[in-house]
Amino acid sequence: MAKVIIFKQKGDWKKSRKFLKRCSELDLDAILDQYGREGVEALAKATPKATGKTAASWSYGVTKGKDRITITWRNANIVDGVPIAVILQYGHATRNGGYVEGVDYINPAMRPIFERIAARAWGEVRTE
Repeated sequence: MAKVIIFKQKGDWKKSRKFLKRCSELDLDAILDQYGREGVEALAKATPKATGKTAASWSYGVTKGKDRITITWRNANIVDGVPIAVILQYGHATRNGGYVEGVDYINPAMRPIFERIAARAWGEVRTE
């Protein structure tokens, strides 16, 4: 005996069309550009400063793929192949066998940015 699945729809899809229209009209480049700048400012402010070079070396980029858009933060202060921002964050060994403890400065600096991105994204796509 064959099973029959029946779908019934009631309504005019008005809310769904409105939601999809709002999604298609979003200017994600401008939105992510704003948060990219805010992230650079937050990272520069939070970065431990001996010389200030690492703090001044933050940048960001927004890239678009076929079905995604990505924001990436980078730090250009690299000494002898070692990314200084990373060793500040996670710690590192010293030449004489010691160890310098890392300082978690990236996560606390970026958490408010990520929360604002999430709140903004939700606000842009939710239906009224």
